[in-house]
Amino acid sequence: MFKNKKVLVTGGAGFVGANLVQRLLKEGVSVRATLHRKDAVIKDKRVEYIRCDLQNTDDARRVCQGMDYVFLCAANTSGAAVIEKTPLVHLTPNLVMNALMLEAAYAAGVQKVLFISSNTVYPLTDYPVKEEDACYDFYEKYFIVGWMKRFSEIVCEMYATKIKKPMATIVVRPGNIYGPLDDFDWETSHVLPALIRKVVERMDPIPVWGDGMDIKDFIYIDDFIDALLLAMEKIQGFDVVNVAGGKPYVLRDLLNIIIAADGYKNPRIAYDSSKPTMIPKRLIDGAKAREILGFSPKTPIEEGLRRTIAWYRRSLQRKAA
Repeated sequence: MFKNKKVLVTGGAGFVGANLVQRLLKEGVSVRATLHRKDAVIKDKRVEYIRCDLQNTDDARRVCQGMDYVFLCAANTSGAAVIEKTPLVHLTPNLVMNALMLEAAYAAGVQKVLFISSNTVYPLTDYPVKEEDACYDFYEKYFIVGWMKRFSEIVCEMYATKIKKPMATIVVRPGNIYGPLDDFDWETSHVLPALIRKVVERMDPIPVWGDGMDIKDFIYIDDFIDALLLAMEKIQGFDVVNVAGGKPYVLRDLLNIIIAADGYKNPRIAYDSSKPTMIPKRLIDGAKAREILGFSPKTPIEEGLRRTIAWYRRSLQRKAA
């Protein structure tokens, strides 16, 4: 589907955006990607990088001109600590950026837009959530983020179903994505890269926020990119789809896998329930992705963690050199 097409990836220096750019290049796709504060991660002359601020109307219009497909990967994101201290930090920047990008894509005649949403749009449940379970009763600590993502989803639906000349839009709700090129910064990283860094740096004891009993769904980045390309290819009009690993994992178990994979012998682990944690249990149903996309994740969690640890160690060696 990408033959002779021009594809825009916003957030080209981010975790998902950089991995997507890398995959599209392998597919021979003509890629344009946006940069904001960070420099390009995938340095390739075939990529047209544009440094811009997507909260600016003119910049949003400029990057969409001449594009056939748009992947909205840019987002103002952070880890639990930032959300706990400054809960409004992600509200206005993301709402403005998402609305302006959809407006600009529509004005530029883009054929199809894919928006990466979040599983925070679901309530707290003991069962795997399906796409129709999205609600307005969000987990309290994610109330603001959940509303921001949910409203952005509704704006996507407006462009695809509520106007005379619609633009196809796709909403993808991911599990917790991990893998190479992830963010390992202490202030902004999510749980798995934070744990990997603590193990690789041989912290003793290893500090863990919460009691380590949180249950989450994780999906390896390569599998997630597979699903994004399938969704862009196969979904027409408007639809929402979960893209997740489909298996629940207790954080304590994942920490033990990381410790074993990196050869850290008999570390002490210090759980700290006073530190901020987020959704204690999130199970995600991936049946719709299997049905309409033919997608199932391929990478076992043990293999994905080994690859991520190896990549992080290589990145440390490159910085040291």
